[in-house]
Amino acid sequence: MGQIAPYSQLAMLPPIREKIETIKILRQANMAAAALAELKGIAKTLPNQAMLINAIVLQEAKGSSEIENILTTQDELYKALTVNLSGISAATKEVVNYRNAIILGSSILKKQGFIRVNDIVSIQQELVNNTAGIRSTPGTVLKNDKTGEIVYTPPQDKHDILDLLSNFIIQFNHNDQDLSPLIQLAVLHYQFESIHPFYDGNGRTGRILNILYLIMNSLIDIPILYLSSYIIENKQDYYRLLNHTNKTGEWEDWILYMLKAIESTSMQTIDKISRILNLLELTIQKVQIKAPKLYTKELVELLFEQPYSKIEFVVNQLHVERKAASRYLKELEQIGILQSQKAGRETIYINIGLIEILKS
Repeated sequence: MGQIAPYSQLAMLPPIREKIETIKILRQANMAAAALAELKGIAKTLPNQAMLINAIVLQEAKGSSEIENILTTQDELYKALTVNLSGISAATKEVVNYRNAIILGSSILKKQGFIRVNDIVSIQQELVNNTAGIRSTPGTVLKNDKTGEIVYTPPQDKHDILDLLSNFIIQFNHNDQDLSPLIQLAVLHYQFESIHPFYDGNGRTGRILNILYLIMNSLIDIPILYLSSYIIENKQDYYRLLNHTNKTGEWEDWILYMLKAIESTSMQTIDKISRILNLLELTIQKVQIKAPKLYTKELVELLFEQPYSKIEFVVNQLHVERKAASRYLKELEQIGILQSQKAGRETIYINIGLIEILKS
């Protein structure tokens, strides 16, 4: 394939309007927007939206890291967050860092209502757990994993990188009433990945910025839409279309890919939330029938906020003594809602029904 599109050819934003608002793109943008609006609506029907954050954020952390060949298991991840185990794999640590970076980015956005270049640097540093920051040494190229061929050369000079990032962040924070924010998201994601401002973690940082952009534009209320599952299933197309736009300057196929990712992932997440809501209702009924003295709204919601729970979580959430918390969890296991498992010196209690939904 050879080397394509050196950094000097990476244009500043915005692109020519006619190239990003074709009839096909506008039609797909409407379908993606409708699916996203439905997702936002169903999420609001949950009695406590925080129930989704831990579960779905962790799924995204795992999926987004998987795109970069950072592999771990769901069980190992939840254990890492629930108990302080020694010997956690490097991959699991990286996925936990990714989760923390999503939470950091969300809190920054909630606090100030916009994102700065320095905030992107902070998110990436949380993600990769180092302070190397924006690239300052030339030599970074993107290669084909199989052939070793250079497929793209990002900007090499730090001054150029900073200029492009400044232009990127202006567009990121700009609310263009005439342009669909979902089309803009596709353009922004392409641009960030093409700038490739860091030595490591560019793809994962870019996917976190997608989430923040959706929240900033009130398309979702909490970080629950993640495109990583779609990208994993269509990984070759993702990189092929990025490179195609780099090489040709043609936007349509790339933007359509991203809009279809939003629509597909929205529908999958709607299905997942519907199943979680159904399981929540069944769990409430089961506790009320089989252990009525045990039932409280806070206890049941905790089992969904923390699919892997432990005595300490119950103590902190319900403000009860450890002995009572232990009894609650054991009774919930006896009636078939939880399943206990030893993790180091601690016993953890797994919401088996919820974990099955999250795995699917």
